[in-house]
Amino acid sequence: MPAKAKVTKEMIVNAAFEIAKEAGAENINARTVSQKLGCSTQPVLYYFKKIEDVRIAAHKKGSEYHIAYLTDLSGKYERPMLEMGMRYIRFAVEEKNLFRFLFHSNYYTSGRLSDRLTEENLDSVFSVLKIQTKADAKQAYGIFAQIYLVTHGIASLLAENSMAYDEAYCVKTLSNAYFGAMALIKEGKLL
Repeated sequence: MPAKAKVTKEMIVNAAFEIAKEAGAENINARTVSQKLGCSTQPVLYYFKKIEDVRIAAHKKGSEYHIAYLTDLSGKYERPMLEMGMRYIRFAVEEKNLFRFLFHSNYYTSGRLSDRLTEENLDSVFSVLKIQTKADAKQAYGIFAQIYLVTHGIASLLAENSMAYDEAYCVKTLSNAYFGAMALIKEGKLL
């Protein structure tokens, strides 16, 4: 008889991540994770002293998944920032439970908006934006902040089922935010 497969910490995090995607993060507990893995709760509680630690690890994995999703650009839209914004919105539509876990839970702890918009994972976004707009770092930050706030607002409404997804409307709204920010730069009025 072959030995039973060993449950690893990574397997537990992956299972918790899948539970968050499928049923919502509120359903992550030792029992649901162990059921997903087909094992007892013992390995879950061995690797993680508290179920809260499992949720934190699943949130981190979700954040990495989200960044990979956003940056997997296909060239569908005329501007990379527009495509990234539309992917952010599509993520909220396609992965409602995960979006709510990432951005509408107590695990989203970035603090101030300025802290969120300067995180290391946004360096590549700012690089693309600076090239696309011929803006300096401060201007790129201002443009991104305007676009991010509009994009996140739309995505949040969609993730909470507060409105129906309309791609054309979203493209127009994000384009308006982008061109509005560009006009403010020309006038020297962008914050």
